[in-house]
Amino acid sequence: MSLFGLPKWILPHLFKDKQFQDLTDLEIENLKLSISRFKEEQPEISVVIPAWNEENNIYRTLSSLSNSTTGYKVELVVINNNSTDATQLVLDRLGVRNYMQPIQGTPFARQMGLELARGKYHLCADSDTFYPPDWIDLMVAPMVKDSGITGVYGNYSFIPPENQSRFGLWLYEQFAGIMIQIRKKNKEYLNVYGFNMGFVTEIGKSTGGFKVSGSRVYANIVGSDYQNEAEDGRMALNLKKAGNLKMVTSSRATVFTSPRRLLDDGSIAKAFLNRVKRQLKGMRNYLSK
Repeated sequence: MSLFGLPKWILPHLFKDKQFQDLTDLEIENLKLSISRFKEEQPEISVVIPAWNEENNIYRTLSSLSNSTTGYKVELVVINNNSTDATQLVLDRLGVRNYMQPIQGTPFARQMGLELARGKYHLCADSDTFYPPDWIDLMVAPMVKDSGITGVYGNYSFIPPENQSRFGLWLYEQFAGIMIQIRKKNKEYLNVYGFNMGFVTEIGKSTGGFKVSGSRVYANIVGSDYQNEAEDGRMALNLKKAGNLKMVTSSRATVFTSPRRLLDDGSIAKAFLNRVKRQLKGMRNYLSK
């Protein structure tokens, strides 16, 4: 991915220097109209997003998804995980299909989304991530083509903080790409992240879903590094009971996400060094069956 900047497709969805309350009535109506294309009653694909206190991020994510060029019937669903800000107001104003999950934690939100999804294929997204126009079709393509593929996952890049270079993030992405290839043989489930994954809905339900032994919190909670079993990795392991995982490598399916979890370490440089140490420490585990 580019060392120097962001792709052109993402620019209209940044709403630079604007919070949701700063949007004009026309901007809101145009966004609502775009989203309305993805409210199918009998969808082939469900795109499900958990959200906790994301009033000033989720409309950007929804804007990117509403610009999808898919030929499938799609529903967009947001699970409001007991937000205390204006997330619900944003969802209501934009006319997004949504449900409230009062039990806090991403596993509970994603599990509710799975149980309520109506599409044959289920794509997981996050409310601080931007999705390119071809993402939906490219993600489901391996599962449509091969019934032996039960789940997919894709590449990701980071959006740099305001007025900062992408250089440090680019270095981190290169390292992450190497680790993905190392883990692919014996620990592929560790490559699967909830903001960029998909699966056959019924297989996801029948093999155990997102149910885990603990509960993760959200990336927008400071210091929220994962301490418990991850629901996305658990889903990946469950999916492998019934088939294979497939990585979608096309650059046209690369999503762009917030670096806020990395910045919890204090800086991109510190985050990079901390994660290099952590990954190298786990190398023997990655190489063992």
